[in-house]
Amino acid sequence: MTEKNTRPSPVLTARGLVKEHGRTRALRGASLELREAEILAVTGASGSGKSTLLHCMAGIVRPDEGSVAYAGKRLDQLPEKDLSELRRTDFGVVFQFGQLIPELTAVDNVALPLLLAGTDRGTARERAGEWLERFGVRGQEEQRPGEMSGGQAQRVSLARALVTGPRVVFADEPTGALDSLASEQVMAALTHAARESRTAVLLITHDAQTAAYADREVTLRDGVVVSEADASLEVSR
Repeated sequence: MTEKNTRPSPVLTARGLVKEHGRTRALRGASLELREAEILAVTGASGSGKSTLLHCMAGIVRPDEGSVAYAGKRLDQLPEKDLSELRRTDFGVVFQFGQLIPELTAVDNVALPLLLAGTDRGTARERAGEWLERFGVRGQEEQRPGEMSGGQAQRVSLARALVTGPRVVFADEPTGALDSLASEQVMAALTHAARESRTAVLLITHDAQTAAYADREVTLRDGVVVSEADASLEVSR
């Protein structure tokens, strides 16, 4: 009897992506599939095209060639209004330096996506506080980004990315500006929250310890995916 294939379905698929920045070709036909509820690490040397791949798959930039498909839609063909709506509802994005709004407190930074989606202020702040607690930064609600450590600020950024219940989180070097202890704390919090909510995560990193938290790892070289392996290093979660 043939064993039933239980491989998760793809939630986001990129095919043959080409993207040029001036005279530099960042992507040269990259293809990648992100599966439901998985954490996928994309690794590679600086300049290999990792961030450009994430930006194309998140609908932040459009590829010059190729396609990105999500929920039956071609992201590379959607108008900017629809892409912005997806990034408010279905997608969460975290960058290396968090990009929190410096004038807002931690709780207001996390509540912001909910407020933009029409949630009333009281409910938005309550849900934001719950997510801050899940990421271990309860008690920092009224602190502004400049008053927090790098690790605390990045966990606030992760809470903001997950507060709307997205299907996909895009994390671009989320530990790149942190020391080893803060990196472990951030990745442990991210992976726990993602698995609990069954959120797929596309993780860009150059760090082997960070990549080890993923279910699967691919390597990008000169704008093309050149290898893939199941992550096998056990990391304490």
